[in-house]
Amino acid sequence: MARALIVVDVQNDFCEGGSLPVTGGARVAADIGELLHRWHAKAEGGPAYDVVVATKDHHVDPGHHWSLKPDFAESWPVHCKVGSEGAGFHPNLDPQPFDEVFFKGEHQAAYSGFEGRTTSGEPLADWLRARSVVAVDVCGIATDHCVRATALDSASEGFATRVLTALCAGVAPETTASAITEMSGAGVEIA
Repeated sequence: MARALIVVDVQNDFCEGGSLPVTGGARVAADIGELLHRWHAKAEGGPAYDVVVATKDHHVDPGHHWSLKPDFAESWPVHCKVGSEGAGFHPNLDPQPFDEVFFKGEHQAAYSGFEGRTTSGEPLADWLRARSVVAVDVCGIATDHCVRATALDSASEGFATRVLTALCAGVAPETTASAITEMSGAGVEIA
């Protein structure tokens, strides 16, 4: 009966100064870093997670997902290209005591962390179940895209799912509000 924290796509390209920045991304990275510090230090009153994992956009050649003239719905500017600085975790996300990292989107669009796999190919849902995880907290970037998709997939996989909105950054207020309504309607707890 374990609980996991999933840190979604807190990468340089999604924070201020990146190729696809979300306002507040660097602040969210720092706040999650503080949470991870308390968890890693097992500080009294710190979060009680059994495992902490992260997801990363990890694009090699994702086809139409990248565009020189993006529509910001189905296509986006080049971002999180494998080997680039933009694909790295934001430096405010320190320490990075992840038990595992799940990579998604090598050759196609991928929004949900549940589309991700370890370097050895293990999917996120299988990895969590192998560690007896039944409950998941989700945080990261962006509330209205990858956090939303990850939380919805988590709930559909049968995990008790909660989104930590104070540790998320959304692209726009309207789409963030819509995503929160959709997640709540799917049984995701909004905290």
